[in-house]
Amino acid sequence: MTSPPSTGPLIISASRRTDVPAFYMPWLMARLRAGSVTYPNPFNGQLHQVSLLPDDVHSIVFWSKSYRPFLPHVDALDSAGYRYVCHYTITGAPRALEPRVPDWRVSLEAFRALAGRIGPRRVLWRFDPIVFTDTLDAAYYTARFETLAHALTGYTEHCYFSFATYYAKTARKLAAAGVAFRDSPLDERLALVQALAEIAATCGITLFACCQPELAGETVRTASCVDAGLLADLFPDRPLTAEAHPTRPGCGCAASRDIGIYDTCLFGCRYCYATNDDARAAAWHSRHDPSGEQLIPPPSL
Repeated sequence: MTSPPSTGPLIISASRRTDVPAFYMPWLMARLRAGSVTYPNPFNGQLHQVSLLPDDVHSIVFWSKSYRPFLPHVDALDSAGYRYVCHYTITGAPRALEPRVPDWRVSLEAFRALAGRIGPRRVLWRFDPIVFTDTLDAAYYTARFETLAHALTGYTEHCYFSFATYYAKTARKLAAAGVAFRDSPLDERLALVQALAEIAATCGITLFACCQPELAGETVRTASCVDAGLLADLFPDRPLTAEAHPTRPGCGCAASRDIGIYDTCLFGCRYCYATNDDARAAAWHSRHDPSGEQLIPPPSL
């Protein structure tokens, strides 16, 4: 087991690889109390341990499609001195794409409740990914975005969006679910982005293009989803030294330590790259130990 080198307080990501706020908050709170967590390298399985002591953590970046299970832990996180921001994905996509994600109306209520607790600058709306089909076209996404943006006016200042990337495994999942997706040309994407930007501007929301800098422009910024500048601005009492560490082409993220494990989210989103098999995710989730040192016990246990 190794401990990643550190030059100061770290940014912790919880997590791009799974939905910690929705499914694993008791485990995370136990690890925060213990002061450390172990997670495997997703490519070679090597275990890493990282300190979660408040003095060693600059901030935590949360990612989720449901923050209702997270809300009861806000007071404990704040009392322990943890600083954090929350990426909250609400797309209002149909069940064909997001079969087990909470209804978007329920998510709006949770979003507003969360923003009321920690402030709108720290709750970052994600409207992604955008998946084009014969019925899910620009008109559909414009109307859905307008509904959501107006409902979130005053509750967030940021919206991150992207168009789906059709990795081979993603394309297989969508096809198996009967989703006749299509990869839209750049001019079609730009036209939709312009429409979304005009709506966002009326709601006091800035659009950020995630990993697709060709969509950025005068009214749309290039995204840094793990945004060292934003985190330093939000939490100026903590020094932050975080180098750029892109996770894929076009990514603007700063370095962070992701403590999650792939194939452990239960939402079953058809476009998801982090969960390849719903049955495997359910089986791995059943092995989850809320008191364990890592999210899922190693196979030998």
